[in-house]
Amino acid sequence: MTDQPRISLEQWRCLLAVVDAGGYAQAAAVLHKSQSAVTYGVQKLESLLGLKAFEVRGRKAHLTANGEVLYRRAKALLEEASALEGAAGTLAAGWESELRLAVEIIFPTWMLLQCFARFGEEHPQTRIELHESVLSGTEEALLQRKVDLAICSRVPPGFAGDPLMRLCFVAMASPQHPLHRLGRELTLQDLRQHRHLIIRDTGSQRRSGSWLGAEQSWTVSQKATSIHAAGHGLGFAWFAEDTVRGELDRGELKPLPLREGGERWGELYLVFADRDYAGSGALRLAQLIREHVLKECQRTGHEPPQAAAQ
Repeated sequence: MTDQPRISLEQWRCLLAVVDAGGYAQAAAVLHKSQSAVTYGVQKLESLLGLKAFEVRGRKAHLTANGEVLYRRAKALLEEASALEGAAGTLAAGWESELRLAVEIIFPTWMLLQCFARFGEEHPQTRIELHESVLSGTEEALLQRKVDLAICSRVPPGFAGDPLMRLCFVAMASPQHPLHRLGRELTLQDLRQHRHLIIRDTGSQRRSGSWLGAEQSWTVSQKATSIHAAGHGLGFAWFAEDTVRGELDRGELKPLPLREGGERWGELYLVFADRDYAGSGALRLAQLIREHVLKECQRTGHEPPQAAAQ
């Protein structure tokens, strides 16, 4: 039989609160406890472990080297405990009342809505909260457990993802754009003389700017804004072909005749925030997304997910 832990979750919570809040008094306010109770909790923890988590320098308590290790492990422990309680609640309910997803905006909106429609027919009472994210914003949503499921272009460290689909990005502009009027193959130097349309990274540590080094650029928050701007001749951008089918068919956008680099390929992955604790709703929606994407890949001649993982 395994030994019972000597430290309670509440004592670990006191340790984390002192660090995160910046002191014992602040931690007491966050935890809605007296300062003496928080102090006692930390001192009891130190006594049971036989080491010092804090040392006083001046008037402030600082983590010792051992305390740094304890802090990191305690944070992981409390996150796991919270996830376990959430999973228990989901299992008790039988089906999630709400599903939260982060989906990179390069995933075709029309395809996502078709998946939602099918899921809604089966389970109309389950609410869906969609975070339309860009680059590091999708990774942050997973890391911070803000979502149950994500479709992202990069699988964050510590997560496992299934290849979902490959996307072809093509440099495009309005047929009336000056770049199309040059009547020849274009170089990257040609592009640098015109406005590059960029979609803002939704993460807190934003990656921004034009990778081309273009002197002119507009950064917007929405995929639709970028598409409309390009269609009105206000700039150029690389768009995933599957997201601008209508604009291409109507002649509102036209691929730029680049000598090189006119096409770029990207991969999308389906990632659970925590596969072990995924509820029935998250599992079913993930299944519908996989099935629908595979069907579309087969219909359009795109590479299926298994090939994309190569």
